[in-house]
Amino acid sequence: MDHRDAAETGAHAAYRPISDYALISDRRCAALVSSEGSIDWFCRPRFDSPAVYGRLLDPDAGHWSIRPVGPFHHERSYVGETLVLRTVFTTDTGTAHLIDAMAIGPSYEADTGVRLRLASRAPRATLRVLECTAGEVDIEFVFRPRPEFGLVKPIFTNIPGGILATGGPVRFALTCPVPLDFSEDGATARFTLRAGDKHRFVTQSAGLAEPPPATWTHEAVDAQLEETIQGWQHWSDAHPTWDGPLPHLVRRSLLVLEALRYQPTGAIIAAPTTSLPEAVGSGRNWDYRYAWIRDASFTIQALAAAGSTDEAIEFFEFITRAAAHYHPENPLQIMFGVGGEHDLSERELTHLSGWRGSRPVRIGNAAWQQPQLDVYGELLDAAWQLRPHLAHLDPAARRFLTGVADAAADQWGRPDQGIWESRGDPRHYTYSKLMCWVALDRAVKHAEVIEIEQREAMTFGRDIFKGEELSPEDFERVKLAPGWAAARDRIREAIETHAWKPELGAFGAAFDGDDLDAAVLLLPAVGFLPGNDPRVISTVDVIAERLREPRGLVRRYASGTDGLEGDEGAFVMCTFWLAQALALTGRVERAREVFEEAAACANDLGLMSEEVDTATGEMLGNYPQAFSHIGLINAAVAIRDAERR
Repeated sequence: MDHRDAAETGAHAAYRPISDYALISDRRCAALVSSEGSIDWFCRPRFDSPAVYGRLLDPDAGHWSIRPVGPFHHERSYVGETLVLRTVFTTDTGTAHLIDAMAIGPSYEADTGVRLRLASRAPRATLRVLECTAGEVDIEFVFRPRPEFGLVKPIFTNIPGGILATGGPVRFALTCPVPLDFSEDGATARFTLRAGDKHRFVTQSAGLAEPPPATWTHEAVDAQLEETIQGWQHWSDAHPTWDGPLPHLVRRSLLVLEALRYQPTGAIIAAPTTSLPEAVGSGRNWDYRYAWIRDASFTIQALAAAGSTDEAIEFFEFITRAAAHYHPENPLQIMFGVGGEHDLSERELTHLSGWRGSRPVRIGNAAWQQPQLDVYGELLDAAWQLRPHLAHLDPAARRFLTGVADAAADQWGRPDQGIWESRGDPRHYTYSKLMCWVALDRAVKHAEVIEIEQREAMTFGRDIFKGEELSPEDFERVKLAPGWAAARDRIREAIETHAWKPELGAFGAAFDGDDLDAAVLLLPAVGFLPGNDPRVISTVDVIAERLREPRGLVRRYASGTDGLEGDEGAFVMCTFWLAQALALTGRVERAREVFEEAAACANDLGLMSEEVDTATGEMLGNYPQAFSHIGLINAAVAIRDAERR
């Protein structure tokens, strides 16, 4: 791609496409690097901490760029199967290579040779190595940290080997081999690299209660970069090769999931960004830097199928520990901070303009307080998928999982906000009932592991078949039948009676109304009905006809059904669900076509966002999106297995 010379202006920064960014991570936080060599998003010290570079959401919210002066051409790729980024800049006068990485520390214990967990000793440092390989290249260097989402302009002071930026709760030491000009706006430089020249830049942070970081020697930078490349490559090599469709994208998706997994706890965040809009200017801007229970079964299925069993177990353990206080009479919280935090109160950052002017910019997520009944099924399905590894659950974990099954039996008849976290009125969503069925189905099959003692009676929704119209009063809690199995069977009857819409020829989004929801594509995947059931085949076809856009991508649901104004893009995960459902219904060739259309949403580095603009094909939503990469893996598994059959 060619780039014209452009000043560091708001218009230039604010309109970089989402697909233009690469991801680097040290499994504690992540950064997004543009194709022009600018780090425009970086939160420290955790994924969900305030941003230090926030130009992604506002031109004045901070960035760190290293790029040629004048027009240039760029090519970029990751080094092997790692998250170390190489960008090659070519100008009329020469070529320069920029390596970007977040240091992850050693892979082995120096004294014993014991293998360490990936990034368990990450030094909280960002490495940038610039080398001229031919001719000469004029370089522009801009360092503008803005802690607290752009509220703080640090003070710069010289230290041996670089500068120290002080302001806000974190101090940054910049190792820099070139003289810098300081101003209130930041630190800048222009210099020329000639063939063979190599400059190493490092930022390392420390809290105010810690000693300020020191600058790094050339040897230390080179050693850390080599350790980082080896660490990621060793992790990739330790996992089986993929023998199904699109192996490069499947392997890249696994790396993305590992990059989004918070090393100290095993939590996997939905995305490392907040407030990238689902449609420009729509107000559909949410903070995704948290761990959702909903992702549990999808993630664990993907990780286990791809040979990442240890990572799947760690994520499951995080979810069960974070939610361990749970009482079955209340809805289970659906999401947590990466350290297990429960209070994720939402607020708006009014000083930020948002990506392409899409306000508001939100931090926190009010959905943490929503009742969403599907999480019971996703949690117990995760336990079911990991059953060979959970034979020795401690009593507290058993009690917790038993309580989750009880809650599914008790609460399945209540309305909720559904999988898509509608901010409209609660409804009796089909997918929510389906996943309560999954919870009880897995509990029955797994009772010898999760039950402490024989269950004698459950409470759950009363007979909802009395009367054609449903209302909250129809779902009072009364004792109706003993056991998880009885509750499971009643849910099946309710779904088959009230969710099936003969006039549509499909299972609808909810018991009321005749709208559609792509989430019901999972009916065969969770085992509720076989793929050859005529109702499943018909549902898949109706959703493909009515929710699929001309570009081949699938919307979650029709506009105007979620309590929010405005429209949104097509949902990448739902398109992979359609491919998976087609494979499960035996239409493997069509499944391949849909799968490849969804996979084409990935950028040149194999990264995917949450949604895609149906008119332009441009990425929308938070990025990179774990859900999209999980969907790719699970669809690839379904297609591979169907082709083998």
